[in-house]
Amino acid sequence: MIIRKAEPADSLTLAQLACEMWGQTPAEREPEFAELTSCDEAVCFLACEDGLSIGFAQCQLRHDYVEGTETSPVGFLEGVYVRPEHHRKGVARRLVAACEDWARSVGCTEFASDCEIDNTESLAFHLAIGFEEAGRTIWFNKKL
Repeated sequence: MIIRKAEPADSLTLAQLACEMWGQTPAEREPEFAELTSCDEAVCFLACEDGLSIGFAQCQLRHDYVEGTETSPVGFLEGVYVRPEHHRKGVARRLVAACEDWARSVGCTEFASDCEIDNTESLAFHLAIGFEEAGRTIWFNKKL
């Protein structure tokens, strides 16, 4: 298995993987990944095995406040996904490590992420790879 930085030509592959995790259609997601893979403040990595893409990670610089951090910008893991048949093989861990290396290379001293409050699998993964929980937030809104 190899981990490599995604290029604009990979935007459809990234969109297909993202749709497996977040929903929507590749056509809806592809423009987002075309932009991300061309941006200096974001990066995506692909995990490939036997010529097939089996997972990806997306991270970017966050200049706004990130819960629990003290610096800016912060490297932020926006998402990591590995196809189910490749779970528990260290793929996600290696994808996140590539994101951390990128964040360091652009001068970040902190790396952050988030997950839905009821996503216990993601919480366990984050803790297992060295993240510390910084807080829990429930957002509210109402129509005026």
